[in-house]
Amino acid sequence: MARRIVDISIPLESDVASDPPVALPKIEYLRHDQTIERIRGFFPGLQAADLPDSAGWALEKVQITTHNGTHLDAPYHFHPTMDHALGAPKPAMTIDEVPLDWCFQPGVKLDFRHFPAGYVVSAKDVEYELKRIGHTLKPLEIVLVNTAAGVKYGQHDYVDSGCGMGREATLYLTERGVRVTGIDGWSWDAPFSYTAKRYAQDHDASIIWEGHKAGRDIGYCHIEKLHNLEQLPPDGFMVSCFPVKIKAASAGWTRAVAIFEE
Repeated sequence: MARRIVDISIPLESDVASDPPVALPKIEYLRHDQTIERIRGFFPGLQAADLPDSAGWALEKVQITTHNGTHLDAPYHFHPTMDHALGAPKPAMTIDEVPLDWCFQPGVKLDFRHFPAGYVVSAKDVEYELKRIGHTLKPLEIVLVNTAAGVKYGQHDYVDSGCGMGREATLYLTERGVRVTGIDGWSWDAPFSYTAKRYAQDHDASIIWEGHKAGRDIGYCHIEKLHNLEQLPPDGFMVSCFPVKIKAASAGWTRAVAIFEE
């Protein structure tokens, strides 16, 4: 039996439309010939010619948030408390508190590429797709949502592309024991530009971030800005999405991968 690993993460990179302009990451690349002074700080008197090929070390200065790149959102990102629907509310978990066994589980892919940009996926949509692929959800399975945004990554309209998961769709999953989900769009929810138009009509605040806010009822995590979900079948693979351990943070970057044993 051979193991095949499919990378379902995007890279952290500058000058790509991966986020709204206000939230874009910035990366400064320092070449081998630009770091000699840094090395001299450890080894006074060192000359560039003393090093093989006069080469120091390469490194990068990065200005990012925990929500740049492919990342795992913790329940704390959604609301200060969680599990209101499961009894007494409790403080929402931060990323360093997320159980690691949530992050390595069998995967299920829901194909919602046919839904237009801004569409809010319902519980019935989820139920129909599960019937279509012949899958019954099991607790802790990681559910990945393939939208039309996946192939738009890096394009100017990426942030406004694809459908999003509504409150009832999210609760449909978490009520069945799912604790980690993921999507290839910028957000688990529908793009903000579409939600803003709906909000402007009737000022119903319940539609704002409704998929995220479902975490107030049942605590869960989701991965945002996945990639290459088109390469995955509906099931039959494992997902690994361990987050970087950042104390008391709302999210952590992850190199999410799908693992096949063939």
